[in-house]
Amino acid sequence: MATSVAGEGQLSLNGIVSEPQTKKLTDLPTELLEYILCFPVLKHVDICNVSCCCKRLHDVCHGRGKVWGHQYKLRWPRLQRFYRQNESCDWLREYKTRHRVGIQIRRTVESISKRFFTEIESLGMPEHFCEDELLFILNTDKRKSLTLKYYAKKILYFLRQQNILRSLKTFLEQPAEQQSALEGAVLVDQYCNPLADVTLDSISAQLDEITEKVKKMLRLKNPSHPSLRIAQGDCFVVEDFELQRQVLCALNSVLYEQLQYKGNEFDYYNPLNSYIHQVLLRHTGIPISLSVLYMTLAQRLGVQLEPVNFPNHFLLRWCQKPRGSEDIYDFVYIDAFGRGKQLTAKECEYLIGHQVTADYYSAISTTEVLLRMVGNLLNIGKRGEGNEKSYQLLRDSLDLYLTINPDNVQYLLLQARLYFHLGIWPEKVLDILQHIQALDPSQHGAVGYLVQHTLEHIQHKKHPVAPEVKKRSAPEHKEVQYSVGLIMKHKRSGYNCVIYGWDPKCTMSQEWITTMRVHQLSKGANQPFYNVLVQDGTCRYAAQENLEPHSAPLEIGHPEVGRYFSEFSDTHYIANEELQTRYPEDMDVTLDTSAPPHPHSPRPPCTCSISLQFQCHTKDLTTL
Repeated sequence: MATSVAGEGQLSLNGIVSEPQTKKLTDLPTELLEYILCFPVLKHVDICNVSCCCKRLHDVCHGRGKVWGHQYKLRWPRLQRFYRQNESCDWLREYKTRHRVGIQIRRTVESISKRFFTEIESLGMPEHFCEDELLFILNTDKRKSLTLKYYAKKILYFLRQQNILRSLKTFLEQPAEQQSALEGAVLVDQYCNPLADVTLDSISAQLDEITEKVKKMLRLKNPSHPSLRIAQGDCFVVEDFELQRQVLCALNSVLYEQLQYKGNEFDYYNPLNSYIHQVLLRHTGIPISLSVLYMTLAQRLGVQLEPVNFPNHFLLRWCQKPRGSEDIYDFVYIDAFGRGKQLTAKECEYLIGHQVTADYYSAISTTEVLLRMVGNLLNIGKRGEGNEKSYQLLRDSLDLYLTINPDNVQYLLLQARLYFHLGIWPEKVLDILQHIQALDPSQHGAVGYLVQHTLEHIQHKKHPVAPEVKKRSAPEHKEVQYSVGLIMKHKRSGYNCVIYGWDPKCTMSQEWITTMRVHQLSKGANQPFYNVLVQDGTCRYAAQENLEPHSAPLEIGHPEVGRYFSEFSDTHYIANEELQTRYPEDMDVTLDTSAPPHPHSPRPPCTCSISLQFQCHTKDLTTL
């Protein structure tokens, strides 16, 4: 009997050769079909089309199968951490849900105005899908969709902070003895830097490396030291005081001599000094952050130290007597900011220049450590220059402080005033004021004033005033030479900037004009002034005579660029829809000004002139 061979005729019983039989795609084994359908060139639309061909291919492309699992993982690789390996999952359903979330997120981000951004409470969608889509938006072409990225970043900041606040509340609900100062410090760090890659695991891993260095140093001094036998995660306490002293000596040697950690005396009020991941990165900090680091390392090596809320200079204490003593002279006090120097109670007073009562030498809880740490950040925010960065730090630190201590009237009132000043969350302002009134009725004067003006703000929001439209063709604007989107250079200060607004005359107060010595300019205040975003992250208000078009336009690395511009186009920025509405005739001028000159066209006359440098500030720098 003849054997059938694919592609050849088959001899029948009566000797007639039949037509050759061709294999169809659907005749292939399921494993081979899945392999073919998982080729990277095939997208989800192709798989949908294939599955509609016939029942056989529809069954191969079932929701829990390999094909849709591959499509999901190929399209959203960052989401794999939310699934267990070899987990049985309806990948088609997951794909549809994630796809719908992506569309909704883009619509939400595109519809956001700077006026309404801060009122977003919830997107009502799976958070990990939302975050993945926002990250996808942020990682697209660097120069395009700047406004979309600007608001995507704002929303991602908000979502991550809400998650961190929930983690902090869970942390605070734990028994005091289970709360770790390191974990609390990481939560503070994460909340103030929600877009940074800061995790407790990564911080702990860095501390593990330092611990091993200390053990190596300790091994040289005492090869039989019990701390050398402590494994990661062990709760072991070295009882002998001489052995404890050896640990602290080795710790000081590694931390301050080998790794060169030091207190940041020259830039003490930089908030980076309070963030534990920055302390580890920069090897510098302030007393409380260095104390948390020092105390955690000592604990991992079997030495128990306690935090001391000493005024103006956070300290640690090391008990020299049997446990339970509260005599301040039974302790040695350690200054982690001062290279681990060991002090007596009397010597501690020399640090601050005056005497204190015994209460200030007491150990404090982890919650109190966090309040001191957040309080430092709060004070830095209050010391700020009134720009977006300082307001954001003030907001973040107030959120943290009031999460830990929700009934602090002083900071509740500060939070209400801050939100009122920034014109955000008026309904939340009313809730805060109601809480203040219940806690302290004596605040009725301040509360009543803020309630009245907040209600007026809510009414104003219901009938918003259209933004002022400035047309270059208007007679009063004939002196305006430059347009929004142009990359400029300040003639005297030398900074690079981009214009995002202008006035035909200086509109600042007489006090500002006098302080900034505007009258010393050749044309004084009677000339166009420009709102500019500066390369160093500041916003300024600059006179026309002090600006000139940049000879080699470059991108301006300012965090607010996306708020006003949708794209950087090699020589200039393209205003977004909102900015173009306010300056409808500017983009044509920007395009003409930034276009390369014809090779035979005459060079423009030099516009450089001598002018006095002055500090420029814009009128609207602080909207968050």
